Amino acid sequence: MLYKRFYSLLLLLFICSTNLLFSQTKNSIQNETTTLAQEATRLMRAENYEKSLILSRQALSKAITLKDDNLTAISYNTIAANFDQLAEYEKALFYYKKAIIYANKTSNHRLKNWINNNLGNIYCFDKKEYAKGIYYYKKSLEYSTKIADSSEIIFTKLNITWAYFDIGKFNLGLPYLNYINKYHKKHGDQSTIVALNMLNGMYYSHLDNSKRATYYFEKAIELGKKGTEKADLSFAHQEYAKFLFKTNNYKKAYENLNTFNQITDELNTEEKLKKLNLAGINLEIDEYKREIDNIKTKYKTDQQVLLERQSKNKLISIVIISILLLIIVFSYFHFQNKELKQTNKLKDIESKIQENIITASINGQEMERKKIASFLHDNISALLSSAALHLTIFSTKNNNDSVEITKTKAILIQTHYKIRDLSHQLLPSLLARFGLFYALNDLCEMNSNSKINFDYSSDVSAETRYNEDYEMKMYFIISELLNNIIKHSQATEAKLSLKEINSQLHILVEDNGIGFEIKQYPTIEGFGLNQIKARINTMEGKFTVISKPKQGTTIKIIAPIEYKAKSVVN
Repeated sequence: MLYKRFYSLLLLLFICSTNLLFSQTKNSIQNETTTLAQEATRLMRAENYEKSLILSRQALSKAITLKDDNLTAISYNTIAANFDQLAEYEKALFYYKKAIIYANKTSNHRLKNWINNNLGNIYCFDKKEYAKGIYYYKKSLEYSTKIADSSEIIFTKLNITWAYFDIGKFNLGLPYLNYINKYHKKHGDQSTIVALNMLNGMYYSHLDNSKRATYYFEKAIELGKKGTEKADLSFAHQEYAKFLFKTNNYKKAYENLNTFNQITDELNTEEKLKKLNLAGINLEIDEYKREIDNIKTKYKTDQQVLLERQSKNKLISIVIISILLLIIVFSYFHFQNKELKQTNKLKDIESKIQENIITASINGQEMERKKIASFLHDNISALLSSAALHLTIFSTKNNNDSVEITKTKAILIQTHYKIRDLSHQLLPSLLARFGLFYALNDLCEMNSNSKINFDYSSDVSAETRYNEDYEMKMYFIISELLNNIIKHSQATEAKLSLKEINSQLHILVEDNGIGFEIKQYPTIEGFGLNQIKARINTMEGKFTVISKPKQGTTIKIIAPIEYKAKSVVN
């Protein structure tokens, strides 16, 4: 009986010392994580984006291990802010959404204010989805009001005003503008003074009050030239040009439009230079690999610390060496079991990250396709059209139809059409305008010839539209499968079938070609099936290949559908 009580006392002592050890270790990791997060933020503000991304990812890994929602949200926000500064808006949006999920679990209203404001910026000024942007701005305003930060309230209301004015809803934006005009002198700062004057100019332009509009626009431009906010100055010139066109002051409008284009070009050049500092598109993939190495090192280090502490405890308990040996043996098996589980977990993480690496690489290619196509269509093509229009106006006003002007207009129009065709090659126009099913039907028709016929069938209406990114992913996956059939299968007949069942897209691709051994397809060069399988796995879908030599190939895909997001109601 006395032995049992003595053993229980020793066991309690061991548990207490272990708990103290874990508490000390957790505090140490928490302090280290906080330091990493602060340094990552400092580096981002210093425009050292590569090092900032590396440190913020290290902080994120530790924060997740600690299950610290606040540090996790801060780390995600820093990663997002880096990509935001580098004009990688899709990546920034992804990480901001991650950040707000964890931030909402905390009482850190200031952090929630920042993240919601950043989300509003991306939706309004980059994606042009104003309903969503205004929703997040109003959430930001809610939290800036809770923390009673007057300057943040001014800043957020300015963003809301700008968003409403940009879509012509001046009556909704006016209450916010009135508030800013009333309190900006007391609570605002010089970083927003240009935007405030520009917004006043926009409002009086809307009221056709030329005198007041001209005063505020010119004041905004004057202050913008003295400040460092090129973007605000650029917008001021653009809005002033719109007002001048409206009042038929074409010469001055053209001068402001030209200044707007010059500043915009400078800003675009600065963004490109920032991207060069990121060390290329493979940075994100390298960071995933570094995360794996960091996790492995962390677990080994933690185990070494625990073993050292246990050795010290042995010296203290020398009198009861026999009982301590039993505890050590028990602890050994316990940690061996834990290490085995951790090793298995690491293998799962490595497998998942390999899939993420493949998906990130392909997503990067598709994103670049989309951005280049959008840039060609929305910027270069628009500028060529604008140049042709200016020439037309000039020749009309001056009754000048010289051969040189006529040829110049013809060259501009021809270049416009070539740019448009290149844009459509990068991102099929049918896919962008009419959706996935029209584009796939057209793809089957284009690939059919005298050697092979592609049969297309679908139970889904051709007018059905899904999320834009989802449609692009599925289009390029199916396009890759059809290319494989053309290049490798030697088939004469192929079939593409699509069905929508329980919010899942069922895709069946069949051919009567030479087939192949399933066990060998991971090593077959050029097939790309592993990459496609990895993409489907990250979408939580299913990918099945059925094939035998000389018996053709059947590929089945089941992918959860990502529908178009519904507009947010104000």
